[in-house]
Amino acid sequence: MAALARLSRRALATATSAGHHRLLPRSFSTDSVAAATSASPATKSIPIVESPDRVKWDYRGQRRIIPLGQWLPKIAVDAYVAPNVVLAGQVTVYDGASVWNSAVLRGDLNKITVGFCSNVQERCVIHAAWNSPTGLPAETSIERFVTIGAYSLLRSCTIEPECIIGQHSILMEGSLVESHSILEAGSVVPPGRRIPTGELWSGNPARFVRKLTHEETLEIPKLAVAINDLSKSHFSEFLPYSTVYLDVEKMKKSLGISI
Repeated sequence: MAALARLSRRALATATSAGHHRLLPRSFSTDSVAAATSASPATKSIPIVESPDRVKWDYRGQRRIIPLGQWLPKIAVDAYVAPNVVLAGQVTVYDGASVWNSAVLRGDLNKITVGFCSNVQERCVIHAAWNSPTGLPAETSIERFVTIGAYSLLRSCTIEPECIIGQHSILMEGSLVESHSILEAGSVVPPGRRIPTGELWSGNPARFVRKLTHEETLEIPKLAVAINDLSKSHFSEFLPYSTVYLDVEKMKKSLGISI
């Protein structure tokens, strides 16, 4: 027992001395902090000035136009594309077309086109495959005066002029919607399915409901034109057409930045 007690005392003494050695750096760091705190007031009052050449990044960290290799999205001068839309790769938005908030058009594998006076509404996802299992064209083509409802998903499909695709609809590879047709909300068009001209389809999978009247077919392009007119009021809120630049100049003046 006496030998065991001697060993315990030696181990305790060793641990205590090691602890003192570990505390030494902490005391040095404490001294350095104290020295920095007691520095002269002149040293502490030096302001940190940000370089005027520093690049200002968007706080959202989102890029609206994403080029992929040799492919760069093309947007017509009078087309409206919302600020938080993502266009990537082989995407073309033609005159008078509009792509609304949070939509994603991903043309990394094949072409995507949004025709004249057509509109892709909020949170739509449009992309295209390398090729279509049906043997039909794999690119996604939206022709003129087409309305794509919000939350719709389109993949390697073709929509001919003057059609309406209801909200939450899904169009799979190789599907074809012929002109003057309407697809009701929540419909799912299977791969390779063709919706004939002048018909109303609905359901999952989409089935024929009835023929459209002449008055109903006349209303299809009117809806696209009305949405195009609405997009112009949104388009005018962006530079250089609005008065936002006045607020920018005011902010620069308050920060002492030359205009």
